[in-house]
Amino acid sequence: MFELRFFEIYRSEEYLLLLLEGVGVSTFLTIGAGAMGFLLAFILAALNYWRVPILGLLAACYIDFIRNTPLIVQLFFFAFGLPGLIGYVWPFWCHALLALTINFSGYFAEILRSGYANTANGQLEAAISLNLSKPATFFKVILPQTIIKMFPSLSSQFIFIFLTTGVLSEIGVTDLTHAGIFIDSRTFRSFEVFITLSVIYIILALSLKASLEIIFKKTLGKRS
Repeated sequence: MFELRFFEIYRSEEYLLLLLEGVGVSTFLTIGAGAMGFLLAFILAALNYWRVPILGLLAACYIDFIRNTPLIVQLFFFAFGLPGLIGYVWPFWCHALLALTINFSGYFAEILRSGYANTANGQLEAAISLNLSKPATFFKVILPQTIIKMFPSLSSQFIFIFLTTGVLSEIGVTDLTHAGIFIDSRTFRSFEVFITLSVIYIILALSLKASLEIIFKKTLGKRS
């Protein structure tokens, strides 16, 4: 008869520390890549929206390329392909951070571009009637309204990418999934280990979602 033995995980200080380290690494990489990816996406979406000669086309090609290639392929490229080509050596977590940032930027840029394009014509006409310059119109009218309208999509994409960080263990990053695989290889209690990982991922995902909603309400919520 199958017997649940969760205590084999919880009674070991080593395993608990591994899980705690995995939580920290996964969360750090997600937040760091999300912040940098959003900044890069903002620039890419602006170039694409304003149809800047050459740069706008390059931005559109970049977005399509990133959105149509798997994250794990991008991860292997930055971890093994690019270092072999140009000879740089980074810790694996740096490769993971770079790959996630690039991946974030492609998806975030398309969401922002869609939001820019759907700005109400009445608001743009009001900005023109107030004699606002193009930069002022963009930062004071288009960008805030875009973030307000597209926040659910941006938030969902952020959580989705967080949940895919498990693939980072494929290049040796000591994330949460890596910790679970290590514990499973020592205890042979796969059911208990991966149930525990699932619960931790759910808690983290819901916590990140709640944090994003709090930030949104304190910054742009009053304008929605």
